Amino acid sequence: MSSAGHCMIFAKSESQTIGFPSKAIVLMQMRFDGKLGFAGGIIEAEDESVEAGIGREMLEEMGIDPAVYPLSKEDHVSSQPFHCDTLPQVKALHFYALEVTEAQIAEIENNARNAIHYGEEVLGWVRVPLYTMTDGYNGFPAFLDNNFVGNARDQLLEALIKTGLMTKEEIDSAVKVAKFSKNQ
Repeated sequence: MSSAGHCMIFAKSESQTIGFPSKAIVLMQMRFDGKLGFAGGIIEAEDESVEAGIGREMLEEMGIDPAVYPLSKEDHVSSQPFHCDTLPQVKALHFYALEVTEAQIAEIENNARNAIHYGEEVLGWVRVPLYTMTDGYNGFPAFLDNNFVGNARDQLLEALIKTGLMTKEEIDSAVKVAKFSKNQ
Protein backbone atom coordinates (compact mmCIF):
# COMPACT_ATOMS: atom_id res chain seq x y z
CA MET A 1 0.00 0.00 0.00
CA SER A 2 1.45 3.35 -1.04
CA SER A 3 0.98 6.54 0.86
CA ALA A 4 1.78 10.22 0.60
CA GLY A 5 3.16 12.53 3.24
CA HIS A 6 3.47 16.27 3.67
CA CYS A 7 4.99 18.57 6.26
CA MET A 8 4.33 22.04 7.62
CA ILE A 9 7.54 23.85 8.57
CA PHE A 10 7.09 26.44 11.33
CA ALA A 11 8.95 28.53 13.87
CA LYS A 12 7.43 30.15 16.93
CA SER A 13 7.97 33.88 16.78
CA GLU A 14 7.18 37.15 18.44
CA SER A 15 7.78 39.08 15.24
CA GLN A 16 5.39 41.61 13.77
CA THR A 17 4.14 42.03 10.23
CA ILE A 18 3.33 45.69 9.54
CA GLY A 19 2.49 46.13 13.21
CA PHE A 20 0.41 42.97 13.59
CA PRO A 21 1.81 40.41 16.04
CA SER A 22 2.36 36.95 14.64
CA LYS A 23 2.69 33.91 16.88
CA ALA A 24 4.74 31.98 14.37
CA ILE A 25 6.16 31.78 10.90
CA VAL A 26 4.45 29.02 8.91
CA LEU A 27 5.61 28.14 5.39
CA MET A 28 3.41 26.92 2.57
CA GLN A 29 4.38 26.47 -1.05
CA MET A 30 2.89 27.88 -4.22
CA ARG A 31 2.63 24.82 -6.41
CA PHE A 32 2.93 24.43 -10.16
CA ASP A 33 -0.87 24.27 -10.46
CA GLY A 34 -1.39 27.62 -8.73
CA LYS A 35 -2.60 26.05 -5.48
CA LEU A 36 -1.14 26.34 -2.00
CA GLY A 37 0.16 23.22 -0.31
CA PHE A 38 2.92 21.76 1.82
CA ALA A 39 6.20 20.10 0.92
CA GLY A 40 5.86 16.38 0.39
CA GLY A 41 4.56 13.79 -2.00
CA ILE A 42 4.27 10.10 -2.68
CA ILE A 43 6.35 7.68 -0.61
CA GLU A 44 8.08 5.95 -3.51
CA ALA A 45 9.74 2.82 -2.16
CA GLU A 46 8.03 0.12 -0.12
CA ASP A 47 10.94 0.10 2.33
CA GLU A 48 10.90 3.93 2.70
CA SER A 49 9.36 5.12 5.96
CA VAL A 50 6.86 7.97 5.86
CA GLU A 51 9.35 10.22 7.66
CA ALA A 52 12.15 9.32 5.22
CA GLY A 53 9.85 9.85 2.23
CA ILE A 54 8.79 13.29 3.43
CA GLY A 55 12.45 14.11 4.15
CA ARG A 56 13.37 13.14 0.59
CA GLU A 57 10.54 15.30 -0.78
CA MET A 58 11.57 18.26 1.41
CA LEU A 59 15.11 17.94 0.03
CA GLU A 60 13.78 17.95 -3.56
CA GLU A 61 11.26 20.77 -3.02
CA MET A 62 12.93 22.97 -0.39
CA GLY A 63 16.58 21.98 -0.37
CA ILE A 64 16.21 20.87 3.27
CA ASP A 65 18.73 18.22 4.27
CA PRO A 66 16.80 15.51 6.19
CA ALA A 67 19.93 14.79 8.22
CA VAL A 68 19.86 18.37 9.52
CA TYR A 69 16.05 18.57 9.83
CA PRO A 70 14.95 15.01 10.63
CA LEU A 71 11.27 14.21 11.04
CA SER A 72 10.21 11.99 13.90
CA LYS A 73 7.01 10.33 15.00
CA GLU A 74 6.57 13.19 17.51
CA ASP A 75 6.08 15.56 14.55
CA HIS A 76 3.08 13.54 13.31
CA VAL A 77 -0.18 15.50 13.15
CA SER A 78 -2.62 13.18 11.37
CA SER A 79 -3.13 10.26 9.00
CA GLN A 80 -6.20 9.43 7.00
CA PRO A 81 -7.37 7.10 4.24
CA PHE A 82 -7.19 8.52 0.73
CA HIS A 83 -8.97 7.77 -2.54
CA CYS A 84 -8.34 9.57 -5.81
CA ASP A 85 -8.87 8.25 -9.33
CA THR A 86 -5.76 10.06 -10.62
CA LEU A 87 -3.56 8.59 -7.84
CA PRO A 88 -4.95 5.09 -7.33
CA GLN A 89 -1.69 3.83 -5.81
CA VAL A 90 -2.01 6.23 -2.84
CA LYS A 91 -4.16 4.78 -0.07
CA ALA A 92 -3.22 6.99 2.91
CA LEU A 93 -2.16 10.58 3.63
CA HIS A 94 0.19 11.48 6.47
CA PHE A 95 0.79 14.99 7.76
CA TYR A 96 3.61 16.27 9.96
CA ALA A 97 4.58 19.62 11.49
CA LEU A 98 8.29 20.31 11.99
CA GLU A 99 9.32 23.09 14.35
CA VAL A 100 12.52 24.96 13.59
CA THR A 101 13.96 28.28 14.78
CA GLU A 102 13.38 31.68 13.16
CA ALA A 103 16.99 31.68 11.98
CA GLN A 104 16.45 28.26 10.40
CA ILE A 105 13.28 29.50 8.65
CA ALA A 106 15.30 32.33 7.11
CA GLU A 107 17.99 29.86 6.03
CA ILE A 108 15.37 27.51 4.56
CA GLU A 109 13.75 30.36 2.62
CA ASN A 110 17.13 31.57 1.34
CA ASN A 111 18.18 28.09 0.20
CA ALA A 112 14.81 27.02 -1.24
CA ARG A 113 15.54 28.51 -4.67
CA ASN A 114 18.40 26.02 -5.02
CA ALA A 115 16.12 23.00 -4.52
CA ILE A 116 15.89 20.46 -7.35
CA HIS A 117 12.20 21.17 -8.06
CA TYR A 118 12.20 24.93 -7.48
CA GLY A 119 10.68 26.74 -10.47
CA GLU A 120 9.22 23.50 -11.80
CA GLU A 121 7.11 21.76 -9.15
CA VAL A 122 7.40 24.53 -6.56
CA LEU A 123 7.02 28.14 -7.68
CA GLY A 124 7.78 29.77 -4.36
CA TRP A 125 7.12 29.94 -0.64
CA VAL A 126 4.50 31.87 1.29
CA ARG A 127 4.37 32.80 4.97
CA VAL A 128 0.90 32.28 6.44
CA PRO A 129 -0.38 35.46 8.13
CA LEU A 130 -1.38 34.25 11.63
CA TYR A 131 -3.17 37.45 12.62
CA THR A 132 -6.42 39.20 11.81
CA MET A 133 -6.25 42.85 10.85
CA THR A 134 -8.49 45.50 12.40
CA ASP A 135 -11.11 45.14 9.65
CA GLY A 136 -11.77 41.60 10.95
CA TYR A 137 -11.16 39.96 7.55
CA ASN A 138 -7.69 40.67 6.18
CA GLY A 139 -4.81 38.56 7.38
CA PHE A 140 -5.58 34.96 8.32
CA PRO A 141 -9.30 34.88 7.36
CA ALA A 142 -8.47 36.32 3.90
CA PHE A 143 -5.60 33.81 3.54
CA LEU A 144 -8.10 30.98 4.08
CA ASP A 145 -9.91 32.12 0.92
CA ASN A 146 -6.94 31.08 -1.24
CA ASN A 147 -7.04 27.99 -3.43
CA PHE A 148 -5.50 25.05 -1.53
CA VAL A 149 -4.63 21.66 -2.98
CA GLY A 150 -6.60 18.69 -1.63
CA ASN A 151 -6.96 18.89 2.13
CA ALA A 152 -4.02 21.29 2.72
CA ARG A 153 -6.35 23.93 4.20
CA ASP A 154 -7.74 21.45 6.72
CA GLN A 155 -4.23 20.18 7.48
CA LEU A 156 -3.10 23.76 8.15
CA LEU A 157 -5.98 24.39 10.55
CA GLU A 158 -5.48 21.09 12.37
CA ALA A 159 -1.71 21.62 12.71
CA LEU A 160 -2.15 25.18 14.01
CA ILE A 161 -4.33 23.84 16.82
CA LYS A 162 -2.19 20.76 17.54
CA THR A 163 1.03 22.82 17.73
CA GLY A 164 -0.64 25.42 19.97
CA LEU A 165 -0.05 28.22 17.49
CA MET A 166 -3.76 29.06 17.43
CA THR A 167 -6.73 28.01 19.53
CA LYS A 168 -9.78 26.24 18.16
CA GLU A 169 -11.75 29.39 18.93
CA GLU A 170 -9.34 31.54 16.87
CA ILE A 171 -9.55 29.07 13.99
CA ASP A 172 -13.36 28.89 14.16
CA SER A 173 -13.58 32.69 14.17
CA ALA A 174 -11.30 33.01 11.12
CA VAL A 175 -13.14 30.28 9.22
CA LYS A 176 -16.48 31.96 9.97
CA VAL A 177 -15.21 35.30 8.62
CA ALA A 178 -13.57 33.78 5.52
CA LYS A 179 -15.69 34.23 2.42
CA PHE A 180 -15.53 30.55 1.54
CA SER A 181 -16.36 28.19 4.38
CA LYS A 182 -14.69 25.25 2.67
CA ASN A 183 -12.03 24.59 0.06
CA GLN A 184 -13.18 24.96 -3.54
